[in-house]
Amino acid sequence: MYRVSVDVGGTFTDLVALDEETGEVINIKTPSVPKNPEKGVVNAVEAFLGSHDADSVRMIGHATTIATNALFGQVDLDLPRTGLVTTKGFKDVIEIGRQRRAEVYNLFFERPPMLVKRRHRYEVEERIRHDGVVEQSISGSELDSVISRLSSDGVESVAVGLINSYANTVHEERVKQAIKERLDVYVTASHEISNEYREYERFSTAVVNAVLMPVIHKYINQLEENLASLGLRTQLYVMQSNGGLAKSNVVSRKPATIVESGPAAGVIAAAWLGEQTGVKNIISFDMGGTTAKAGTVRGKIPEVVPEYEVAGKIHMGRLVKGSGYPVRFPFIDLAECSAGGGTIAEVVNGALMVGPMSAGAVPGPACYGRGGVEATITDANLLLGRLNPGNLLDGAMDIHPGLAADAYKRLGSELGIGSEEAAVSVIRIANSMMSKILRIVSVERGYDPRDFALVAFGGAGPMHVCALAEELEINNVLVPPNPGMFSALGLLTADLFHDYSRPVLSDVTEVDADNVEMLFKEMLEEGRDTLDSEDVPRSNQSYKRTLDMRYRGQGFELNIETETPFKLESINKAVRDFHAKHTEVYGYAEEDEPVEVVNTKLRVIGLLESPHMKTGELTGLAEPRETRRVFFETDDNWHDVGIYDRSKLGAEAVGPAIIEQYDSTTVIYPDWSFKPDKLGNLILRRRQR
Repeated sequence: MYRVSVDVGGTFTDLVALDEETGEVINIKTPSVPKNPEKGVVNAVEAFLGSHDADSVRMIGHATTIATNALFGQVDLDLPRTGLVTTKGFKDVIEIGRQRRAEVYNLFFERPPMLVKRRHRYEVEERIRHDGVVEQSISGSELDSVISRLSSDGVESVAVGLINSYANTVHEERVKQAIKERLDVYVTASHEISNEYREYERFSTAVVNAVLMPVIHKYINQLEENLASLGLRTQLYVMQSNGGLAKSNVVSRKPATIVESGPAAGVIAAAWLGEQTGVKNIISFDMGGTTAKAGTVRGKIPEVVPEYEVAGKIHMGRLVKGSGYPVRFPFIDLAECSAGGGTIAEVVNGALMVGPMSAGAVPGPACYGRGGVEATITDANLLLGRLNPGNLLDGAMDIHPGLAADAYKRLGSELGIGSEEAAVSVIRIANSMMSKILRIVSVERGYDPRDFALVAFGGAGPMHVCALAEELEINNVLVPPNPGMFSALGLLTADLFHDYSRPVLSDVTEVDADNVEMLFKEMLEEGRDTLDSEDVPRSNQSYKRTLDMRYRGQGFELNIETETPFKLESINKAVRDFHAKHTEVYGYAEEDEPVEVVNTKLRVIGLLESPHMKTGELTGLAEPRETRRVFFETDDNWHDVGIYDRSKLGAEAVGPAIIEQYDSTTVIYPDWSFKPDKLGNLILRRRQR
């Protein structure tokens, strides 16, 4: 039986199939279809089924960027007409937002367009106090009037966000039920997706979810129909932004949870690789066709953030606050920059700029011969001898060095330099951009990158990893067996995750331990019901309890793991752990300051069987297949470099070297050694100078 995963990227759609009996892995790359991403998935699955029976597929995992693409305004993904039902006087909350300007000095700055137009925001007179007490009930006639307006306005999806509903959900539940009874529309109540205080973030999360529900529901249904037409009868699982899988029907109800689906899979794969190799602290580096992304794994656990601004702008690797739509949900903590293989280099006002535009899957880099004429990072690596000048994907894809040379000749002439110098300049700029995001997830988080191993993956990641490791003085690099397919592999290593929260908002001296324990039990019951619906046996279900805590007056919280069951003495331990974590994160603790508990949080986990990869014995040192002239910017020289087939590597060898395989190319810089381990990982070490 096979476990299959499909990851849709900007340039390629990757399929990984794991034989559960032998541990062998099958890798398939097909071009992505940006305007019809489910077609790319079907193409990859069809390629697999060309030599395998449909009944041999036990499960399918999927990572997709369709939610993000829809919010970015992809032409063929029309957003539905969405309405917001809210408390009278609060319909402009989603537009007022926070006092954040994404571009402080730009007089012409415009905020992202509102997902709900003002004329589609409907008010009801109601009031629930901060302590959950109902002060004013909703009038039935007023609610009927609002529903009639929703119908006459042609609203397709509705977000319900009422003030203080985190403290008492009764009014939101009533409004949602009334809408569902009368209208055939999608409805999201804010407490279902983000049951926390801060109305702006809660309302925004509900709106994003409501906007995406029709888009994702249609996408999932179409994809499942297409897979069924191929003879597949297995369940489809989708990667969430928190790094866990969920059944497709669960994701259809909560699509805001998958807006960073694809990037999360790579970090989860890096964490799994750490478990396999015994490496606890990892910086993941994923360089694909359009972007490069970095994340951190500490103690084999990926770092997460409680909130993300979807469809926001990236500047110098950081997400610009106020440039997107806040979603209050756990996200794998990532830094990102526009440096992928297809990233376009151009001259702007006489200066060389790399990104943010990408050639994508269509037309792709110039050397792909699909009509692209702009110089890209892939073209630069080809000109500098790092890529096979004849073909990629084991001969399935022809490469055209002459087209790359023409693109860089034009770029160099605009700069007044030669094409070779232009290519080297592009590589230097791209490496500088990518080293920045590695620093963001390490140095700027308070971690020394020298204490971490760097895991490089994505089709282009292993080509740049030695230069980046030297920049950060990292001595240990791991390149997984199939780096270009590693994010897809991450879908096979993930468990099912579901996150829940309940508000507390109390000083630690006033926390009712019995009430907190009751909240945890409520969330656990809800989580178990979800896992039961996903056919996870109770023996494979586990959970993790945490508290959001802060000093009184702070605007943000730290997440602290707590005990089961929660008792009075649990509060004192949580306070001590909070002070310790505050010291770790911010460098100090104020132990005499009052501490508050803001939220209880619970993650329920459905444990899936971890894949067992095939191991092998190392053989002797392989001889290079051929020799090629390769330029290394570290010493500004061309070298005669041996070209190796990765499948034939054995004992340790010394760079420089080029290691080629189906889905990626690894560039070993001078003064680096390399050798495979028994799991097929390529271990790179920086040699002492």
